[in-house]
Amino acid sequence: MSSAPVMNTAGTDATASQANAGHPLLRVRGLVKHFPLKGKRVDGKPAVVRAVDGIDFDVHEGETLGVVGESGCGKSTTARLLMNLITPDTGEIVFDGKVVGSRELSLREFRRQVQMVFQDSYASLNPRLSVQESIAFGPMVHGESRATAETRARDLLGRVGLDPARFAERYPHELSGGQRQRVNIARALALQPRLLILDEATSALDKSVEAQVLNLLVDLKADFGLTYLFISHDLHVVRYLSDRVMVMYLGEVAELAPAQALFETPHHPYARALLASMPTMDPDRRTEQAPLAGDPPNPVNPPSGCRFHTRCAFAEPLCSQRAPGLAPATAGLGAGQSADRLHAVACHMMQAGSGHSQTKVAA
Repeated sequence: MSSAPVMNTAGTDATASQANAGHPLLRVRGLVKHFPLKGKRVDGKPAVVRAVDGIDFDVHEGETLGVVGESGCGKSTTARLLMNLITPDTGEIVFDGKVVGSRELSLREFRRQVQMVFQDSYASLNPRLSVQESIAFGPMVHGESRATAETRARDLLGRVGLDPARFAERYPHELSGGQRQRVNIARALALQPRLLILDEATSALDKSVEAQVLNLLVDLKADFGLTYLFISHDLHVVRYLSDRVMVMYLGEVAELAPAQALFETPHHPYARALLASMPTMDPDRRTEQAPLAGDPPNPVNPPSGCRFHTRCAFAEPLCSQRAPGLAPATAGLGAGQSADRLHAVACHMMQAGSGHSQTKVAA
């Protein structure tokens, strides 16, 4: 049995240098997706589920950006919007300085450079194709010869820890969950992408297999020079794998920060509540009361202002009247200190001059 991975604490400084070195690999601005429903709301307006509601973020080359939040916050929808498996209502996606879907970068070419690994390892594979055929299919669609594609498929099987002599001719139903996910990772790598989107890629696996797959992802990132967008509900896994973390709530970004900074000093009340919910083996740190009460509001009719104010212990009238934008935390900074642009938060308490009574006045 593989031992559990240890926490990654070395990525933050590297991420900061990457963030300062030119344009990001992936740049997302104003991404919106509303799913229409039948009928209308009580106020007569069309009923829509605001799954993703105007989010902005960057992914820098060579880093792992973790994405966390409760179920229904928009994590998986964001991933599908990035791959254009779902068409965005509005928003701009720029990859390596080129607008996706434009004359400069077609969707076909974008998908060659960006691949996705899904949560359900079995549903992701065609049951009628062997493992080798599944991995070779993508390169063949993009113009590779069958012989070249199959050679690459067998090589990648070996790279993900599956002996091609034993597994190349097997079918998905003949593999375990961990083996199928390794096949999915190999298939994603077959087009030699630069960015991998991992949507709950390890959550369906038992812990020993999960640790093996996580360590495999770390090794593959170093070997192939990959960039990851890693979506997960498991905060321990996100802390181990990520350089930066984006916290989502009800279709919006609540906080975006280097992983070490977020886990040590979270600014947003929702981020604090999420971290307080992390299970621990330490009996002295036992959780004796729920860190957060109530369910998320209805995404069809979200609260006005800050969407978290209905569950926030620090909410004031201001919070329901005006939505805080995602901006560097400026409250409580002393003389000579400047806001860290890598640590952004959407909370009135962390923005100087917002008018919230709990905002710390700069020294």
